[in-house]
Amino acid sequence: MLTILALASVILLGIVPQQSEAIVIYTGWERHALVGSDIRLSCSFFSWRWTSDDVTFSWSYRADGARDSIFVFHYTGGSPYVDNKGPFRDRLEFVGNPGRRDGSILLKNLDYGDNGTFTCDAKNPPDIVGRASSVRLLVFEKVPIQAGVITGAIIGVVLGLLVLVVVIYYLMRFLVARRVFNLSVSKHGKKGKGKEGSQQRQLWRPPPVTCLPLTS
Repeated sequence: MLTILALASVILLGIVPQQSEAIVIYTGWERHALVGSDIRLSCSFFSWRWTSDDVTFSWSYRADGARDSIFVFHYTGGSPYVDNKGPFRDRLEFVGNPGRRDGSILLKNLDYGDNGTFTCDAKNPPDIVGRASSVRLLVFEKVPIQAGVITGAIIGVVLGLLVLVVVIYYLMRFLVARRVFNLSVSKHGKKGKGKEGSQQRQLWRPPPVTCLPLTS
């Protein structure tokens, strides 16, 4: 009986299709780059399933101030497909590793017009349900100093000044204590010399002279 139930369970599991589970996609939040430089935009995903041979990656781009997005890259069936008519033709390269759930792309020779939002979407069948992740690209002539760096520098300067004040305070206390100690030693030394001098004067006092009467 147990054998029949086990066989029935196996048959039912084979017949019922696998249910898809959520897939979580990761990209950076914001990237900064210089004009004329290259930048890697990373995209990876988490899935409870093994990496499927049918895994796909798609990248879209929406320029700053634009309403619509355009597809600039797609990976499917083991082959990458780069848009050869859009703003990144001849400047986009696939540098990911789908087997390791990496769908990163490389943008080359950046310009101010490349500022915008890049969105990555991934599917790992049967896990196809998930929210795409976006990263914003900002291209500058000079990469600005981030607020966190400035805050850290200010905190470092303030801590350095506090340490310097504490060191100066204890150094002054040490010098004052040393000065008081030297004065105290000098004062006691003078008193000791005075007592020794008075004792010496008492020791060397001449004896009294006794006058004898003259006899005739």
